[in-house]
Amino acid sequence: MAQTLDTGKPPEADKVLGRWVSQAQDSQTEIFKSGGTYSGTLLAGWGNNLYEKDGKTLKKDTKNPDAALRSQTLLNAVILSGLEYRDGEYQNGRCYDARTGKTFGCTMRMRGEGLEIRIYWKFSLLGVTKKWTRIPG
Repeated sequence: MAQTLDTGKPPEADKVLGRWVSQAQDSQTEIFKSGGTYSGTLLAGWGNNLYEKDGKTLKKDTKNPDAALRSQTLLNAVILSGLEYRDGEYQNGRCYDARTGKTFGCTMRMRGEGLEIRIYWKFSLLGVTKKWTRIPG
């Protein structure tokens, strides 16, 4: 019977798990694993703010193409989904932009201790790369 050695270290793919802040310091996302794919929820920021002008009421996802989701708040909204780890890269993902209600393709790659996210429309060449930094703790 073969045994596997448990080194106590997470698999290479799981290094992406945890909290991240955007390079502009204007949003925070928590990346988690669900089944065999990786997703991310919005924790703070979102460019402007997660709150209405009163500073107390959370903004709703009013531009979501799914009418059933428009009453949900943006806090903890899933903005990254379906990312599959292959050959050192997270591929075939979707990135939801609540500002426009549009979903784009995305890939992610660890770069040292940082994370690069490529967000694109149809083709990876038609996109932008964002850099995120891990939030300690």
